[in-house]
Amino acid sequence: MTTIHFYLRYRTTYGQTFFVSGNIPELGNGDPAQAKPIHYLNDELWHQSFDIPNDTPAFSYKYILRNSDGTESIEWPTDRVIDIKKLKSPEIQVLDYWNYAGEFENAFYTQPFRNTLMQYAGEKVKAGSARGFNHVFRVKAPLLAADETLCLLGSDPVLGAWDTSQCLVMRKEGNWYTIELNLAKAQFPIAYKYGVYNTASKSFVQYESGPNRMVYGMVKKQVVVMHDGFAGLPNSSFRAAGVAIPVFSLRTQAGLGVGEFADIKLLANWARQVGMRLIQLLPVNDTTANHSWTDSYPYAAISAFALHPMYINLEAVAGRKHAALLKGLDKKREKLNALPEVDYEAVMAEKWACLKKLYAACKEEWLASEDYTLKTIATGWNPMLRSVTCATNTRPPNSRPGKRTAPTTPKMLPNSLVQNPSPLML
Repeated sequence: MTTIHFYLRYRTTYGQTFFVSGNIPELGNGDPAQAKPIHYLNDELWHQSFDIPNDTPAFSYKYILRNSDGTESIEWPTDRVIDIKKLKSPEIQVLDYWNYAGEFENAFYTQPFRNTLMQYAGEKVKAGSARGFNHVFRVKAPLLAADETLCLLGSDPVLGAWDTSQCLVMRKEGNWYTIELNLAKAQFPIAYKYGVYNTASKSFVQYESGPNRMVYGMVKKQVVVMHDGFAGLPNSSFRAAGVAIPVFSLRTQAGLGVGEFADIKLLANWARQVGMRLIQLLPVNDTTANHSWTDSYPYAAISAFALHPMYINLEAVAGRKHAALLKGLDKKREKLNALPEVDYEAVMAEKWACLKKLYAACKEEWLASEDYTLKTIATGWNPMLRSVTCATNTRPPNSRPGKRTAPTTPKMLPNSLVQNPSPLML
């Protein structure tokens, strides 16, 4: 068995308690309802120890704060990982900072930033582990440049004795910048700080702000893992331009008087060409309630899941096989595209008429398909296509009686923009 001592740095108020939850049986199998309590140690720390089998695979864990009124706050993201086999010690001491899910820096660990908007530094840094290490330092810094990583400096010679030319370069593991050290011969207590290191020039850039961090000592045959939260670096360095636009305004020559889902790719290509990194769209959910212009209000959705049929590209649905069902559509397209504004009722009348014919021709084919989306369309469109209106005379908020068109659209985007999209869609 390996004994793991959990220490959480947090100054609580009266009535607050803490729990630890992890994806192993000893910590409740990831079920917050089965989280294990930890106990008040002093004004700065909460503590609890658990015996974990040596063959336990690497596991993640998080803390849960329960207030006196029963409300709970759960950390996010769950990115602390303990690998007993890698640490190879009968006792492991982990010292953690509480990570409030609403912390500003946590936004940069969401999928839009991780997968699209940012290139994280440090992944290519080759930094080995000290032989027989007994301390692991981990810290996060989401806004480093592509040629930057973190480094560690401290008062003891093992940590460079504050000589920036001797800083210890850290590597990136998941969300954490990490380094392992053997401090068996170090003089405690040790003051230390994280800094920024430029991997291109191989030079120290700057220290983090704030007071020195401290490590006060160690116990023989024990490994100490320091999860030091976020480095004290500016969190306002991210900059990105973008555009906010409703889909119905993405009118092209290929549309039917209105922007369509297929036109979002053209918008993304244009945004990429001009250096924009964000695209925000108005809601695209179905708003068909009255079968009149009042349904044009994009915030009056009748479903949280169904998308608006107005944005369907009819040619994409028909394909070559059913292209004959769209005979005569080109003349109507020319007329609707020539209008200075979207004529919502006219567009919907044409699209509904074509969609009914396509549905009648394709329903059985869609039902027989293994494509889940087609089956959903085939089973869900039948009630949609009935001429049923809601018994309501209410009009959308902020709309003006007598106004029969959607907002004015910008100039049409050129159809020559056909590259793959890369900006982030919001």
